[in-house]
Amino acid sequence: MLNTLASGRDVLQLELLAGFHALSDPWRLRILEELRGRERCVCELSEALGVAQSKLSFHLKTLRSAGLIEGRQEGRWMYYRLQPEYFQVLERYLQRLQNSVVLEPAPLCGETEP
Repeated sequence: MLNTLASGRDVLQLELLAGFHALSDPWRLRILEELRGRERCVCELSEALGVAQSKLSFHLKTLRSAGLIEGRQEGRWMYYRLQPEYFQVLERYLQRLQNSVVLEPAPLCGETEP
């Protein structure tokens, strides 16, 4: 949990910020695409993306901290996969925004509605 003293709304806001921050980087989006449908070893990800494991590690840590992926260690290797529950949190938030879109323009400032 991010902060046990924060309210539920504050925690959700922090989780959303972390999630959208993690999604804001092209490398992290590429990592997520590589993890679609299956778990991958860091060595596989590194090869598939053509990036050094040290750079990959930084981005994996960001994605993991945001809750978008989870990892497990098997011997000396780390394996990562998508964390579907967290994507559902982001999806519900975006759905609420979409459902509250106002299609009517606001009245001009200083004018009253009839």
